[in-house]
Amino acid sequence: MALRRVVQAAFLAFVAAVAWIAVRGPQTDGLRLIGADELARHAGRADCWLAIHGGVYDVTAYIPSHPAPEKILTDWCGKEASVAFDTKGRGRPHGAAAKALLEGLRVGTLR
Repeated sequence: MALRRVVQAAFLAFVAAVAWIAVRGPQTDGLRLIGADELARHAGRADCWLAIHGGVYDVTAYIPSHPAPEKILTDWCGKEASVAFDTKGRGRPHGAAAKALLEGLRVGTLR
């Protein structure tokens, strides 16, 4: 009888955990998952998100500080921009400082 109660309790705990995940939605690294459709809604100079290597970054406030012309960033707003970030459009990758700065702008993970 005791074993049966343990099995029932374990099963109920499992069902509760699955239900909690279904209601809460999947999470990655404590950040929310962002789909391509939501990313695409942030596609302008006044609201610019980029997806880079699976992360989603709000670069809106950083645009005026970027050393290259604004258009370099704004052309990628609302899009997957890993190749652009990795090559700067000229085959040269961004350095460690740019990668560290980018992490401070992370708002989620691309689904």
